[in-house]
Amino acid sequence: MPLIMEDGINVDDLFGESTSLDLGLPTGSSTAPVKGLAQRLDEMRLVGCCQKIAWSRLGCIAYISQDSSRVNVRHLHCRQSDGKWALSDETPLPHITESHSGHTLVHLCWNESGSDLAVADSSGRVSVSSIPVALNSVTGSRQAILDTDDDGAQIVGMMWLNQHRAIHSFYQAAKVQGRWAYSPFRRRPIGPFHPVNKSALLCIMRSGVMKLLYQNPDNRWAEITAELKNPSYSDRLLTHAALVATQAGILIATYSACQKISLYRVQIQWNPPHWDPAQQKQAPQQFPVPSFRFMHNKVEVPYNIPRNRGASENPDEQFPVTNSLYCLTSLQIILPASDNSAGSTPNPWIVAVFSVPPLAVLPHQQPQVPSSVIVRWQLETGASTLHPKFDEVASKKINAQIKAKTTLRRLEDIISDRHVISVDQIEYGNVLAISYDDSSVAFYDPKTMALFNGIDDANTVTSLAQAGFHYPLDSSGLHISFSPSACIAVGLDSDGQTHLRIVEHTYGEESGFYDENKLSAAIASLTLAFCRGCGGEVNTDDILLILVRQLSLDYQTMFINEVYRALTINCNFTTEQDKLMNHPYIPRALSIQAALGFKGKHKARNITPATPWAILQLRQAAFIYPFFFQYNKGLQAAEPHDPDVLRMVLGNTKWALDFSLYILNELFDLADEFESVLSDQEAFTQKLKSTTSLPLIVVLSSMSRAFLRFICRGLRGIHAGYASAPLTGDARVYYTEICQTLDTSPVRTDVYEKFLAGVDSAVKHAYTGSGFGDNERPGPEKELLVNSRIPPVLVGAVSTVLRQTVPAMKSEIDRMAIYLGDYSWLGFGGDPRTEAYRRSREVDIIKKTAVVTRDAGGADGGSQGVRNGNGSGVPGYLRRRCVRCCEVSEAVYPPRSVMALRMIYKLGHLRSCICGGMWNLESGLGLNS
Repeated sequence: MPLIMEDGINVDDLFGESTSLDLGLPTGSSTAPVKGLAQRLDEMRLVGCCQKIAWSRLGCIAYISQDSSRVNVRHLHCRQSDGKWALSDETPLPHITESHSGHTLVHLCWNESGSDLAVADSSGRVSVSSIPVALNSVTGSRQAILDTDDDGAQIVGMMWLNQHRAIHSFYQAAKVQGRWAYSPFRRRPIGPFHPVNKSALLCIMRSGVMKLLYQNPDNRWAEITAELKNPSYSDRLLTHAALVATQAGILIATYSACQKISLYRVQIQWNPPHWDPAQQKQAPQQFPVPSFRFMHNKVEVPYNIPRNRGASENPDEQFPVTNSLYCLTSLQIILPASDNSAGSTPNPWIVAVFSVPPLAVLPHQQPQVPSSVIVRWQLETGASTLHPKFDEVASKKINAQIKAKTTLRRLEDIISDRHVISVDQIEYGNVLAISYDDSSVAFYDPKTMALFNGIDDANTVTSLAQAGFHYPLDSSGLHISFSPSACIAVGLDSDGQTHLRIVEHTYGEESGFYDENKLSAAIASLTLAFCRGCGGEVNTDDILLILVRQLSLDYQTMFINEVYRALTINCNFTTEQDKLMNHPYIPRALSIQAALGFKGKHKARNITPATPWAILQLRQAAFIYPFFFQYNKGLQAAEPHDPDVLRMVLGNTKWALDFSLYILNELFDLADEFESVLSDQEAFTQKLKSTTSLPLIVVLSSMSRAFLRFICRGLRGIHAGYASAPLTGDARVYYTEICQTLDTSPVRTDVYEKFLAGVDSAVKHAYTGSGFGDNERPGPEKELLVNSRIPPVLVGAVSTVLRQTVPAMKSEIDRMAIYLGDYSWLGFGGDPRTEAYRRSREVDIIKKTAVVTRDAGGADGGSQGVRNGNGSGVPGYLRRRCVRCCEVSEAVYPPRSVMALRMIYKLGHLRSCICGGMWNLESGLGLNS
């Protein structure tokens, strides 16, 4: 089908005349159409699946190249040089091009978690790729060659099945007595689900056939098909389809070439409904097989577009019947987000966008018509009513049930003199974003379709859009995709170039005046977005970019305080320390704190971001040991330990011991420095206020002190439980080195535990002496974590530690060995030695082993591995860098043993760093190459 003409004809040039000919043609608008707009609208008219760019919830941006033959990926990353956030370079995915054998790529879509990418071509063939270890390392899991090459199989609608997992969500933030209160709830997932929690993709094809692609437990793909049956009309040629999962099944809306909208409700049933892999060893089970069950359907013929106004209004302002001018360019089903754990939601509604081609020739003397019209139908279900005469007819059925009747109630149209480019449901379903060809973006409430213009209610915040965030006008893009939290968008223009767009806010400063309510609401909306991302395990780098670029240090601190309140993080772990190990939000809060103070790989963090960064690494070391012990329980008696696992335990053991000695070394220096004022409380307090000491903050904070105690417990378990383990080769070498490291340490583990117990006692006495109970202690503990300042209530504890606890250790330690220790590789100091190490070498953030990075001249020094000279140039040896903290990790992938893979997976380091940031593959040896 030919495309609409993109450029108009210049009549003067055609006839070679210098004067214009008045042929009665429409003059058009004063501004020229956006380049490529006519072609884009034609694509949207011909087929519903034509999304060329998509941003996954893991943070990966995938887009189709200008020639529609390739897929590239990009992502946000923090630059090592200055700590500023930017868009990464593009990485091509050649395996997708090979899979589709040169066919034109037309559509791509990420699944709910953002780990799987579906790509469809013009013949309806679908390939699926996944992210195993890094954002720029995307591997194929399903080949497009499995599908037949058929134009009738072109896909007009696509939807991934949701994952069967409940998530923590937040409905809104409301001011209560001058402070923001956040309303969390546990949102139930909406089915249907894959019984094995594997990937499943539902597609609607042009021929009216529905296809379900699903992955079996053995990772192989299978499919089932069914025809969308509708006896009301014979036309089977579909152009658009919208799908959404509801509690009553999957709701499908289709639009046919004969301009009819049909509704279907479909259920997917699995046989067997459950599958237990543990029972496979006893008796092999059949893999679950799905089947479709159609509930009901309905056909709706669109009315006049735009709809005529009522007779009571001015007839001169009525639009004429212009259906022939408009073509449908977008069809969607909007399901507003639920605000409670029951999962109940308002009735869904259908939104269809009808547009006029930008250079369409209008009938002579016809008034100007809107460029786009958004038509909406409310989907309502009610009991069907029969004529009273039916009551007189005797029925053979007793208590016959009448099927519910589905009706479509047309709502008020939304008209625009601009062309609608896309309609997106963002901010976890709480906002409907409509993008136009002039680059403007309008935000609507999906429950009421009220336009968000800023702060209508400064005491209640539901989204960034409602709080006053907006996208300024920018270079026009024909394709747009929003980040996971929708505070950043990426546009794709007609030349195939990507453009990053960032929301803006006045933050209360307008015309020289300051509005505290607007600032507070903006911070609360950012907090709400961040907490929603934490609850859904969604990448929040987009929010971090906003915080770094737009907020001052004071506003950033205000945000962090709101995060601790919203996520209900009790910073007091003086008693219930075991709860610390399983808290889901503590690493998220610590990570964004540390990232806010990152100014570059070669610059030391100041104490405020250095404190959470140190605690994150202590948490990593504390988790290593219990997972290591659990890992070894699964080993068979004759199976040796994996050397890579023992090497990781060795590296973390050295790091933990050196960090502990680094703390003691500084505390000994502080004890000598404060010795002259220990007897003068006022002088001691004043001197303490001007002292900046990371080790002192770490030992005073109950959170980091608890992690230190967990580490000591793990170090004691090394000797106790694994002296007789079956170790050979490199595994025996690493285990022996672990034991030697512990035996030669200047401070024995039991002595260090005694020191931590002394600090515990000093802190508890300080709280008790000041009358601080369990309810009052989180305040000072939060002050230590957020601001890295010693609260007044703990001044006495510092005095006790420096006067009694530290001097009492001198007889049981090797003070000279501690003083002469090299702690530069830890990276916390600002001394020249640490600075030189930071510029010349790097430390594997997971294994805690040294990695050569760059020489003084800035040239690549390679990535020489510590063991056997293995570098990133060896096949299977991955060098990955965190996009958030810029730390590096090297590993063999896949790991040499299943147990090693299981341990890495449980630690959460398969795709992400210890700070929660995603990996970027540096070596260029991606798994897709």
